[in-house]
Amino acid sequence: MPTILGQNQYGKAENRVVRITRDGDTHHIKDLNVSVALSGDMDEVHYSGSNANVLPTDTTKNTVFAFAKEHGIQSAEQFGIHLARHFVTSQEAIGTARIRIEEYAWERIATSDANSRFIGADDVKHSFVRKGQETRTTQITYDGQKWEVVSGLKDLTVMNSTNSEFWGYAKDRYTTLKEAYDRILATDVSARWRYNWADDEERMPNWEKSYEQARKHMLQAFAETYSLSLQQTLYQMGSRIIESRSEIDEIRFSLPNNHHFLVDLEPFGLENDNEVYFAADRPYGLIEATVLRDGAEQRIPVDMTNL
Repeated sequence: MPTILGQNQYGKAENRVVRITRDGDTHHIKDLNVSVALSGDMDEVHYSGSNANVLPTDTTKNTVFAFAKEHGIQSAEQFGIHLARHFVTSQEAIGTARIRIEEYAWERIATSDANSRFIGADDVKHSFVRKGQETRTTQITYDGQKWEVVSGLKDLTVMNSTNSEFWGYAKDRYTTLKEAYDRILATDVSARWRYNWADDEERMPNWEKSYEQARKHMLQAFAETYSLSLQQTLYQMGSRIIESRSEIDEIRFSLPNNHHFLVDLEPFGLENDNEVYFAADRPYGLIEATVLRDGAEQRIPVDMTNL
């Protein structure tokens, strides 16, 4: 045979599942985009077309929706763990299940108080509005013995309008950038962090609390760091999370530097005292790095495009 089969996997991608939990008149929403990828003893289906070891992708889709009903969705991580364990333990041919989940956050619409002219306005507890552009992510991998959980977020847009400088950098004959001693620092945070939980015998993290706290420490570090470079801010964000959350050993960031350039207003007889900026969307600086707990192994891929 002149060719051989390399790595392969299959599954159903982007299963959009919305779970409504009704607590009396108060409703709660979990809105997930779930992708399933299965691998294992799949040589024969590629070589001869035999589907004997193939669980249909339609079945994996049905499982996602059924599990949302049967198990509920306490967190993206917990839901992914239920799914991965099911596929590996219920199908002999499946050796590894990878579950990728994006979670879309919703918040309640603020309603009027009891004095409102709208009848019953203060009783509404089932209306929501999509919360910002931030997307929560997680990837769960299980090989039948060990777990790997890598969670994070993307599209979290943050800005400091001051307390940021950039000067003292290397220069050559092509350098035209002026040194800045008071600038806007803005970025769209993409971050992935790896949990050190890997075994069913270990105590499982509180996934919801862990995500909320990691996000909180990330934002606090961004706001509280007097930045001399985006690299410095990135390191402070990662360090704050690892120092504050013992369940996280590694975090990788990809941070575009969303440049804001002062507009030259002199032709109009106006002085621009750090007030009016041109927000350039491209080209942009792209700052990427991994922050690790001392002694931990770096395992999050350098390229997080497919994570």
